Order: sequence, then structure tokens, then C-alpha cells
Amino acid sequence: MASLTKEKIINDVYHQVGLSKTQSRTVVERLFEITKHTLARGEDLLVSGFGKFVVREKKARRGRNPQTTEDLHLRARRVVVFKISGVLRKKINGEE
Repeated sequence: MASLTKEKIINDVYHQVGLSKTQSRTVVERLFEITKHTLARGEDLLVSGFGKFVVREKKARRGRNPQTTEDLHLRARRVVVFKISGVLRKKINGEE
């Protein structure tokens, strides 16, 4: 199964919306920039009918390298979790 790439999204916008190729690229690039900046500020991103990107804080903790069994210290960090919407879940499972 092939992956959806940014280039494919740009082409779909170009063919389906009617913008020029340059305008399509600008719109897609700008959308991703807005998404990155929103998440980097620690804000959640909700896309109705699609899902919610949630920024979570992970505390520092002890870990272990499974190959060497060496103890490690894992630093505190932020991660992004995606929660699918009910609408998209139903569509994926053919329950429309």
C-alpha cells in the first residue's frame, strides 16, 4: 500500500481545486507550517470530522537499553498523539 505524500496532496489540490501548481504548493506548505507552529506552542489542533492532535507532556524517567541492559535517563519531552474522530472512525470501518 502506497503512502500519501506531500507532493500527492499538492497534486490533488491542483487538480481538484483549480489553483495553479505554485498556488497549490503554497497552500499546502502554509497549512503544514500553521500545524507545526500550533503544536510547537503546545496547543492542540482539532480538525472537525477528522480528529484531534493532542500535545502531551512526558516526564523524565529511567529507561534501559534492551541490547546492553544499560540503565539510561530519558529526559522530559513533549509528544503528539492523534485521536481519531467518530466520523472518520466510522468511514474507515465502512459504517457510513
